[in-house]
Amino acid sequence: MKDTFDENIPRKKWMGLMARAPEGRVAALLGAAMPRPDFTWLRAPEIGSTMVRGRAGGTGAPFNLGEMTVTRCALTLANGAVGHAYIQGRRKADAEAAALVDALMQTPAADQLRSAVLDPLEAEIAATRTSRAAKAAATKVDFFTMVRGED
Repeated sequence: MKDTFDENIPRKKWMGLMARAPEGRVAALLGAAMPRPDFTWLRAPEIGSTMVRGRAGGTGAPFNLGEMTVTRCALTLANGAVGHAYIQGRRKADAEAAALVDALMQTPAADQLRSAVLDPLEAEIAATRTSRAAKAAATKVDFFTMVRGED
């Protein structure tokens, strides 16, 4: 039987948070938390596109939905930690900040970054999701049938 434990789940979570963050937010939180460390580019930020796939009904056969613009980069810190980033859109500065956070999360500064960058991002995204759900719920229409007494 295959072991289903994935040790990359925490990293996937913080990478997803940064990928969904509003423009400039990761860089602002990182700048407020600490000075940016020196790094070396493994892959400078570059803009491209990727194919987005979907499934009919969420469970059907996969199909190509369309292309999406992404910015990706990779860097390494002086201590050897490597950071990667894939960000939706044409946002080189955001990709750089996300890659820095990814690399720094693999260092002793991880706890400081979690409380200064990732936790606020998670709270902001949750608040946005809750607000959007409340707006959608306000437009909900309940349909019902009135009994008219006629058989």
